[in-house]
Amino acid sequence: MTAIPEMMTAIDPVTPCAAEALVLVERPVPTPGAGEVLVKVAAAGVNRPDVLQRKGQYPMPPGAPSILGLEVAGTIVALGEGVEADLLGQPVCALLGGGGYAEFVAAPVGQCLPVPEVLTMVEAAAIPETLFTVWTNLFERAYAVEGDTVLVHGGTSGIGTMAIALGALFGLTVIVTAGSDDKCAAALKLGAAHAINYRTEDFVARVREITGGQGCQAVLDMVGGDYVPRNLQCLADDGRHVSIAVQAGLMATIPIFEVMRRRLTLTGSTLRPRDVSFKTMVADELARMVWPLVAEGRLKPVIDTTFPLGEAGAAHARMEGGDHIGKIVLTLGG
Repeated sequence: MTAIPEMMTAIDPVTPCAAEALVLVERPVPTPGAGEVLVKVAAAGVNRPDVLQRKGQYPMPPGAPSILGLEVAGTIVALGEGVEADLLGQPVCALLGGGGYAEFVAAPVGQCLPVPEVLTMVEAAAIPETLFTVWTNLFERAYAVEGDTVLVHGGTSGIGTMAIALGALFGLTVIVTAGSDDKCAAALKLGAAHAINYRTEDFVARVREITGGQGCQAVLDMVGGDYVPRNLQCLADDGRHVSIAVQAGLMATIPIFEVMRRRLTLTGSTLRPRDVSFKTMVADELARMVWPLVAEGRLKPVIDTTFPLGEAGAAHARMEGGDHIGKIVLTLGG
């Protein structure tokens, strides 16, 4: 095995800061605790919470490293207490509470999944955050099942493209919204059944038209604000609305009697603050239900662009610009 150095390069900004303030710094290599592994990082996914954390708008969970990054792929190079010895040297991708924008990161072993031969490290690094999020919210909280029609906002985001891919594999009809005709075309090419340009079309009217006036069984919403009451108009009776982000506002006014009359369910979740036992349970479920499809090459993330770790600022600027389709990934040499 490669000798593990004492120091590593990482992106560990003083927040809040601008994207161009993301520069490489030296930090101590973490030591894996009980039930953890040390991963030598090959690639790290970029997610919107990273951007919000950089801007000082997303407080870290207690004990999370200040180094940015919620998902990585790499090789296990050291083991904490209680971890099986045969995992040493294994390629894995991992969901993290933070610390991914670095040469090494400590990860709970229960939040790691093996990287099958059909995936590159860049592809593997682009999976955990969106897969855990879409699976727990669309399939567990919204109870989406084969034959359901679901509305997903942000159809060309990392979350949106993962929802399209999973929906295709599990028999959902996925309607997405996106902010341009080009993005709508890209979503359709990826497997969305319908794509609505929210800048030029009323998505409520379009969903009603697409579903023959019936509405959809679930909405996966990352917008919040005034989208919430509009989303409720898109739901069929007994429909489920799941909030996973609030990009357009923290508050919404909703018609309570409509919720009662039509037996609607409003729920939501955030993944990062959940504890290791919950994330381990989700990882076990994904290993059974989804990972065989990944190993067969039937589920792959959509990669928009890659940047070297030292260009994390450019990666954040790309995400904030809103032109990306799929995932943005940082790569580390070696």
